[in-house]
Amino acid sequence: MPAWAGDLIAAALIVAAAFAPFPGDEFQPDNWAATVLVILPAVVLPFRRRWPLAVLIVCLVLYGTAAWIGLLSPGIGLSVAIAMFGVANRSTRRATVLIGGLTVLVVFVLSIPAAPGSVFDPRVFQFVFAVAFASAAGDGARSRRAYIAAITERAERAEQTRDAEARRRVTEERLRLARDLHDAVAHQIAVISLNAGVASSALRDDPARAATALGTIRGAARTVLGEIGSLLTMLRADDPADGVPAPQYGLEQLPDLLDQFRSTGLEVNTRIDGATTHVTGVVGLVAYRVIQEALTNAHKHGTEHRAHLLLEVGPDNLRIVVTNPAGDQPSAPLTGTGVGLIGLRERVASVRGTVEAGPILGGWKISATLPLKKEDAT
Repeated sequence: MPAWAGDLIAAALIVAAAFAPFPGDEFQPDNWAATVLVILPAVVLPFRRRWPLAVLIVCLVLYGTAAWIGLLSPGIGLSVAIAMFGVANRSTRRATVLIGGLTVLVVFVLSIPAAPGSVFDPRVFQFVFAVAFASAAGDGARSRRAYIAAITERAERAEQTRDAEARRRVTEERLRLARDLHDAVAHQIAVISLNAGVASSALRDDPARAATALGTIRGAARTVLGEIGSLLTMLRADDPADGVPAPQYGLEQLPDLLDQFRSTGLEVNTRIDGATTHVTGVVGLVAYRVIQEALTNAHKHGTEHRAHLLLEVGPDNLRIVVTNPAGDQPSAPLTGTGVGLIGLRERVASVRGTVEAGPILGGWKISATLPLKKEDAT
């Protein structure tokens, strides 16, 4: 309901109460000054939204003036109750109790001069009860408005949190897909590229070597197509559990991985300290991807097609170190986009591990430390 409609209804009630035929002379204005006095609150009340306390004081002054001349107008009493409602509706509960109590006391005291007979006349207490009820009703309306505002704020905050969580999940899924796609493609493409170079250079002088390289290219292409197909099947499935599960790699497949690199011409010297059979699950997968990425970089960017792999299985963590020659300069950089190393750091961070990659004297080094669960290190 618009504000002007409420003001119009309040004015109509005040004027009607002022001239209603109540029994008793103390309720009826008998001259023009008294008539103006009982109508004046209808003019003052529309300002209660901007100055609620000031309007309440003005209504109390008008009520006291009317009572002093012996007039207990129900219209003025109603205006005091309406003004008290406006104050309670816009104040704190503590202020409402204080102002409401003082207003009730003032109304009771001001009603005494016009009280017919005893001060305990019911017609005096009807104004007191009306003001007390208006005070409680205003506080209730304020509390309900604050409650609705709090619910709305919580709902908006929850919606914003859901949106932020959805964006975070989409970002994480996008990064995971990027890592999986890189793992499925980058290594095999590097194998294909290197063997294509071998095949093209040996095609005339060493056809057998060229044929071997072409066979490696064919196997690598078949492998990458199979992994991409499995990944696409999983993405298209309504339920990931219904799709074809992606191959689960771990250190159990490390010998096959090393054989693949050796077949492409990379000499890998391996040293393993400790039992790797207990390094399983997510840590085993991350360890496999670290070794795969490090050896791929060594094969692509190394100068001597040689790499050293060190695995140390300790009581609390697994340490992986891969080094390879990369030129005579101590800071010979790796060429490339660096996407593989970014994905490598993300994978290692997902299991709360650490990874370091950088140049060493005459080569390049990648070192990763992965924490082990107690059952993995047993």
